[in-house]
Amino acid sequence: MDLVLACVASFVAGLVDAMAGGGGLIQLPALMALLPHESMATVLGTNKGAAMFGTTVALQRYVREVKLPWRSVAGAAAAAFVASAGGAMVARTVDASVFKPAVLVVLVAVAAFTFFRPQYGAVGEGRERPSVALLLGAAIGFYDGLIGPGTGTFLIFVFIATLGLDFLKASAAAKAVNVGTNLAAVMIFAATGHVKWEWSLPMAVANMAGAVIGAKLALGNGAGFVRRVFQVVIVLLIAKVGFDVWSAAVVATGEPAPVSLGDRPAAQ
Repeated sequence: MDLVLACVASFVAGLVDAMAGGGGLIQLPALMALLPHESMATVLGTNKGAAMFGTTVALQRYVREVKLPWRSVAGAAAAAFVASAGGAMVARTVDASVFKPAVLVVLVAVAAFTFFRPQYGAVGEGRERPSVALLLGAAIGFYDGLIGPGTGTFLIFVFIATLGLDFLKASAAAKAVNVGTNLAAVMIFAATGHVKWEWSLPMAVANMAGAVIGAKLALGNGAGFVRRVFQVVIVLLIAKVGFDVWSAAVVATGEPAPVSLGDRPAAQ
């Protein structure tokens, strides 16, 4: 029954993520609740294992319909692949939660910019800027490996800003980079035995099914629809990261910790 619930969550995550990123907001908390005795590394690895397949399917659907500045996007994806692996390695020795207040500030700024600039990402054919894309891919890839939440959302925002894409094309470009970051993470987690494949593979099937529907909805409804989904996702991200920051502050003051999903054994 628990695996069935995980697959349902993975389906919804794939659907949302294919449109505007943010699938981890659904899938990761579900796994944390359903696998309370697994290490966080195993939960993360299992999550990435499922997400990797859904993201790949969504990308395949997008590339058939959407024209992208592939030289820039491919460079960003390659840089993100390498940097994500580096971020995951650093995450073993650094408490990534210390960066979350800064992440929260950036998310609020992105949300404000998007809500108060209704024409942002409404139209855009895209342009090649390979050097800029390479740097951005490396930076966001490292962030994905180290911290994670909102990677797809950040990618959409920066691709609109730097490559002149609309929301639909930026979402497609973000999938290309996410494939790289997810693959790098899965390779690291799998090499250390931190992917629960008996869960990850059934979830991957559900995630792919959701991704097919999500990509179809995005392609059928256009940039304006993707923008609205993006705004919902970023509000949820702000709420999630804000709660994490508040929880950490409460614990630091010695007050009773907020209700959590339970303590977890450290990765071995």
